[in-house]
Parts: sequence; structure tokens; C-alpha cells
Amino acid sequence: MTVPKEYIPHEVEPKWKEAWDMSMYHFDWEDYKRPQFIIDTPPPYPTGNFHIGNSLNWCYIDFVARYKRMCGYNVMFPQGWDCHGLPTEVKVEDIHKITKNQVPREEFRRMCRELTISNIGKMRNTMMNLGFSVDWSNEFITMEPAYYSKTQRSFRRMYDMGRIYQSEHPVNWCPRCETAIAFAEVEYEGRTTKLNFLNFDKLKIATTRPELMAACVAVAINPEDERYKEHIGSKVKVPLFGHEVPVIGDSVVDPAFGTGVVMICTFGDKQDVRWWVEHKLPLRKAIDKNGLMTKIAGKYAGMKIPECKEAVIADLKAEGYLYDQKELEQNVGMCWRCDTPIEILSEKQWFVKIDTNDIRKAADEINWTPEHMKVRLENWLGTMEWDWCISRQRIFATPIPVWYCKDCGEVMVAKEEWMPIDPTQESPREPCSKCGSTNFEPEEDVLDTWMDSSITVQHVTGWLTDHKSRLPAQLRPQGHDIIRTWAFYTILRSVALAGKRPWDSILVNGMVLGEDGHKMSKSLGNIIAPEEVIEKYSADSFRQWAAIGGAPGSDVMFRWKDVVAASRFFSKMWSIYRFSMSHFEDLDKSDAVAKEDLHIVDRWLFNNLYELITTATKNMDAYQFDEAFKAIRGFAWDVVADNYIELVKSRLYGNNEADRKAAQYTLYVTIDALAKLLAPFAPFFAEEMYSRLGTGSVHMQSWPKADNSWKDEEAGKAGELIKEIVSSVRRYKSEHGIALNAPLKGLEIYTMISGSNIGGASSMIIGARTDIMGATNSSLDVRIGCPDFEHVPVNVKPNMGVIGPKFKGQAKAIIEALTEANPKKVVSDMEQHGKISLQTSSGIVELGPESVEIEKEVISAGRAVDVLDVRGIPVVIIR
Repeated sequence: MTVPKEYIPHEVEPKWKEAWDMSMYHFDWEDYKRPQFIIDTPPPYPTGNFHIGNSLNWCYIDFVARYKRMCGYNVMFPQGWDCHGLPTEVKVEDIHKITKNQVPREEFRRMCRELTISNIGKMRNTMMNLGFSVDWSNEFITMEPAYYSKTQRSFRRMYDMGRIYQSEHPVNWCPRCETAIAFAEVEYEGRTTKLNFLNFDKLKIATTRPELMAACVAVAINPEDERYKEHIGSKVKVPLFGHEVPVIGDSVVDPAFGTGVVMICTFGDKQDVRWWVEHKLPLRKAIDKNGLMTKIAGKYAGMKIPECKEAVIADLKAEGYLYDQKELEQNVGMCWRCDTPIEILSEKQWFVKIDTNDIRKAADEINWTPEHMKVRLENWLGTMEWDWCISRQRIFATPIPVWYCKDCGEVMVAKEEWMPIDPTQESPREPCSKCGSTNFEPEEDVLDTWMDSSITVQHVTGWLTDHKSRLPAQLRPQGHDIIRTWAFYTILRSVALAGKRPWDSILVNGMVLGEDGHKMSKSLGNIIAPEEVIEKYSADSFRQWAAIGGAPGSDVMFRWKDVVAASRFFSKMWSIYRFSMSHFEDLDKSDAVAKEDLHIVDRWLFNNLYELITTATKNMDAYQFDEAFKAIRGFAWDVVADNYIELVKSRLYGNNEADRKAAQYTLYVTIDALAKLLAPFAPFFAEEMYSRLGTGSVHMQSWPKADNSWKDEEAGKAGELIKEIVSSVRRYKSEHGIALNAPLKGLEIYTMISGSNIGGASSMIIGARTDIMGATNSSLDVRIGCPDFEHVPVNVKPNMGVIGPKFKGQAKAIIEALTEANPKKVVSDMEQHGKISLQTSSGIVELGPESVEIEKEVISAGRAVDVLDVRGIPVVIIR
């Protein structure tokens, strides 16, 4: 079979992409004989750009999916799309030059769906180009009724359990996005602000939020603070606004911060919320949903927050209340979508109750890779302030299936059989259960998109389908940046809805860094698109970068030189493959060669192959893809290409049929195993290799097994010795300008030193005599015993560093005399007298041994030879 001279990925990869029958990756719902391996795949947001971070994560997932299929598992590698959310709404507004409120609600949703479908198509194409073995029969799209009806049904079930409730409660609010956000969606950024010192009636306070004085409901002092304790229980008047507030005692107040007196506002931060609840304080709303000051702010009403702050500070200065300002470093909560500082507002919202103990218990039942990533979840659980706010004031998201009776105010939650349903488009199918009215107002808020994505594991394991649920899934792969969101919410929901952990294991990947060491971002200009890498090199080269770039959990730097190295490896592997295939044409692949008919180097290669498969399997089971691929690459390049092939070439091209067959068989088994070992990492390259080795797709073959009969420690040691002998001889040729295929006059190897046979070296070398002779293209004499060497002086070399400074003007005459001197006489003088008496043109000069260097030639049996030392074994090269 003809094998092209060069591997051209831009021809091979599209060919297999078109040829593959993707049904070979489908999960079999009816198969309970094979162990299941269901992957709760991350549903990316359909931006249209399947970026490099997505691609790294999906490479990891594909490595696992392909490996597990080859290991006999019934694998599901589904693909989902997390469609709902603010970014799509903002993009639609930008594309159509509108705001969401300028068109009918359903029309705006239609625009969002159209954009999303288009973006999904683009991202699907990149995924196919990267060779991912996705089970497209289990694709899900969260904006489709088939999926979001499950979100709504989960809402109803958790509502009936008492796990979902509606309440007026402080929430994190983004004024830019005009919606509530969950704690997990708040990012923190360090900023420098001003700490303002105020004369606050009879007290002095320090605050960073003077614009919130209209919302001041109390002033707090530490009861142990001797400076102010007498004021506890009194009242003070708020500057500029004039309303009176109580002075309360609370041990949380830090006497060392600011003035030691704190203004409590509803709400400046989370601590204000705690004090508000604990001390049963009144509620004063100074900021509305749009980030504007309310009417209680008096003349500042209608101002934006920064504008109000500036005006209030100016007035405080003008009226003598502000007496000092100091810079202060603080962490400011920001909306994760738009980087706007969040406010805490009290609004009527829907919440999910959080039981941190249940979540912690389920997390302990999950195997975390890397293990330390679980700490991030545990730390997050320790910072929970209040329940998960799940209602959003947006449009493109799963509708909250609720109406409110206009006559009695009763809340009506849609029944499961009515779902999917949009309460803004449909009315309840029965009257109010409390008063019998049919007059309803729909809930216009929608659900947090994490309500959709937190049931992905329920969905892919068959929840609410004709299939029996297969929960828990076996693997959740995801980034460490969404542990406190996707992982946290999924565990919460799985425990609530199914009473069990969502997965057996969670595999956490890091971020992709640019070549500058920074996280990839448009602002830094260090973004690399996967399609760019595919176009310049290949999908398999990209995948190899992903495999070898670092261990899961750690951040991975993208460097072009790593992709270039990957491409070079495939070129080298193709050369190995092409050479090997040229020797398989007359090989009966079903006719195995008995172990006793194999040569030592054949058994050495099988021993190495045993170790490779054992190592690669262990690493794949532990999700250590970098270690697995390094082992495969090292074996192919160093063991097979650089050593084994060179050792057996003479047998492959020789006339001894038995010797040739042993080498052919060994090489075939090895190349076949390499094709299968490479399959999870380089699916296109491996398929091209296997297409000439076997029948069917390599991706339907079994993962190679480490045959115990291959394990041969003695042959392993012998092969290493033989490899080093041949490598030393080839290196000698290279250093002496001798062509590697040029013959030497002869080689002699002595295997007995001081009466001790080195590890049975004699029999090892004799057993590999044919291969050593072939690899060195030289005759070989293996001798038991010690070589008899004579070191004959052949040249006297002056040491100018000694002669020059000592003899100065005589140096030239001394060098001329040394050139003419008899090397043997010079050595004899040194041995007898410890010095050299040298006749020069200016008289006799005496030189010490340090003045010269004696070059000697090794003579063995009257022949000039060179001697190489390989592990203490002399390898004599006859010149």
C-alpha cells in the first residue's frame, strides 16, 4: 500500500472529518452491560466564537471520551448550549440599534433566538474542525422548549418542597444591567477611594459613601469604646438631610477604623444588611433600580450615583460638615458582565434556599481533580450571606412560570403539565385557588441563566424522559473560574431534586495565558483563535499543545513554538510510520512470532512498549494527559525512531527470513499500538495511520493492553546496554567526520573486567551481534576477558601557559626543540628523572612535567585503536 512521502494535515483532516460516521460516538440508552461514562459537558455561551479557553477544556473532554470508549465504556459526550442571558440581549440591541423596550417582548426574544442559532452554527463548525467526538444525538439548547420546560418543572418541584420562595429582601443589583445578580456573579476589584470625615451632629464619623446619608437609619459604636459609649441610646441628626437616627452599640464596629463611629445605611454593603436585620432597623431606599437617587434624597433626587456623591461632598464642605479626607484602598463589588459597581437594593425577588451542609456533604462524595480545587467551593460556602436570588429583570431567558391574582394577590405557579409556558403570553388554565378569580397579572421577571445550566446533569442523565435516570454522571469537566457558580449550583440542585451527588468526579481545568504570560483578552491583544492554529498547522497540533501544555487545574500558556514542536513530532511519526509500512507488505499480521524467536532488541522494545502502555493507561485514568502524551512522544521518537529502527534495519533488509519476520512482527505490533495510543489525542493522524494497518475506524478499536508476556526486565537491561553501545559508536563516527553508514575496520567488545562478568553482558551482546553489526555497518568480535592495551607516546605538546611566562625570550627555541624531540625519550626522561633535559639552540633547558602534554596512541595487538567506555565495558574501534 502506497504511503505518501509527507503527511499533509490540510488534506487528511478534512477528508476524515467528512468521512466519519458520527453515530459511532452515540450513547446507547438501552445498553446496561457496558459500564456507563456520562460526561456533564459545559454548555458554552453561544457568542459565535469557540475561543481557545473553550477549546482547551473540550480537548480534555475529548481525550477522556475517546479513551473511555476504547476502554469499553458506554460513553456520552453531549453538547449543550447555554443560550439565555444578558450578553445576547446587549448584542441584539447593538445590531438592531434598539433597546429591549422599543420592540414587543416576543419580537425581541425572536431577535435573540436568531442571533443565538447563527452563533451556534459557527461554534459547531470549529468543534468539528478540532475533531471532537461529540454525541450530537444528545445535543441540547437551553432556549428550546424541550429543555427550558425542565427548568420550569424543576422550579415547580422545588417550590413545592419549600426550597423556592418569594420575598422582599436585599439583593445585589447592577444599575447598568438593571437586574438583580447572585453573589456568585459579583467580582471584586481593588480601587482607591476617599474616606470622608464628617461632623455628624455631636459625633464624628468617617464614610466612603456620603451619597447614602439619605438612607442612613442608625449610627453604630463599639460598646467597649470609652470615647463614645455614653452616646449609645441617644439620637443624632443626619447632616444635610435632617432626619434623626438612633445611636446603637455593636461589637462588630472597629474602634481603630476611621473615627470609630459608623453610619448604617440601607444599604451600603453586606454589613449594613446584617445590622439592619439584627437591630430591626427601618428601610430607607435612596437608590432606585436604574441607579438614580430617589425622592428621599431631596434636592439630589434623580441624580446618578457618582453625580450625587460629588454634589453631596461639595455641600458638606460648604456647610462645614466635612473636616478631612484620606485615601483608602478597598475592594469594590462589580457586575461580572459589565464591570459596573453593584448596589444592594431591597426588592421583591425569587430565591432558592441554600443548605451549605448538604452541599458540603455531596462535595465530599465527589472525586476532585486536582484535589485542592475543592477548597474553592468550601471557601465559597463559608462566605454565603443569603439565599440564591434567581429572578432577573431581563427578557431573553426562561420565563418564571408564575401569575399573581389581581383580586386577592395569591401566587399561582404553573402546573408541570402546562409547561413549557410563558406567563406573559398565556393565562393560567384554571381560576385562582383562593378566590376563584380568572383575573391574573403575569410574572415578567425571568430566571437566572444558572437555573438552566444547573440542571445539565439531570438532563443528560435522562431526567424527565422515557429513559431511566442514570444519575450520577461520571464526570464534570469545567474551569476553575466557575466552581462557585456552575459547580455550586449544580450540586445544590442535584441534592434538592434527586437527593444525591451529581457526578462521581469533577475535572477542573485552568485558564489559557498568552505568550506574554497574561490571561488572553482583547485589550491586551494576545488572543489566539483555534481556527488560526488549525489553518497554520493542524487540529492535531493544536490538540497536542492542549495535551502537553500542563496538568489539568493549572493555567496553560499558549506558545507558537509548542505548536511547531507538535507539528514536527507528527512529521517524525509519519517518517516512522512510512518506513514501517514499507516492511509490512508481505507480513501475515495474524501470525505472531514466538517470544523465543525474537531477538534481544525485539524483546527490549516489547518491554518498553509494556511500560509505555502501563504508564499511559495510569496517566489517562488520572486525567494526567500531559504525562501520558509525553510518554508516547518520547517512546516514538527516542526508543523507536532513534534506536530500534536503526538496530533492526539490517534484518529488515536482510535475507534471513526468520530474523526479518521477528523484526517485522515487533515493529507492526508497536506501530499498531502507537496508532491506538495516539487516537484520543490526535484523532485525524491516528485514523490515517490505522487506515493502512487494520479495518474500520481506529476510534472503534480497543485501547492497547500491556501484555504481561512482553514484560522482560532482563531483555530491558540488555537492550539498554546494546542501545548505548551502538549510540556510542555512531556518536564516534559523527565526531570523527565518518558517515554513519560507512564501515569501520572492525569492532571488539570485551565483556570481562577484572575477572567479573558484567551482568551477563557477554551473552547479551552475542545475542544482539547481528543487530549491532547492522547498526554500525562493521564487523564485530565479542571477547571475554580484559583487553591488552599499550599507550604509546606519539606527540609532545608544549604548554604555553607555563613555558611563556617562565622562559620568555627562550620560549620560541624551546617550542622548536620540543617539536623535534622523540616523544618516547621525553616520557622516559620524565619517568626516570622527573624532568625533561632539552637541547635547544640556546643551550640545554630543563622543563618540569607541567610544561608539556604527552599525546598517546592506544595500541592493541600492534594496531592503532580508539576505545569507548560503555558502562565500564571497553568497545574497541580498530582504525
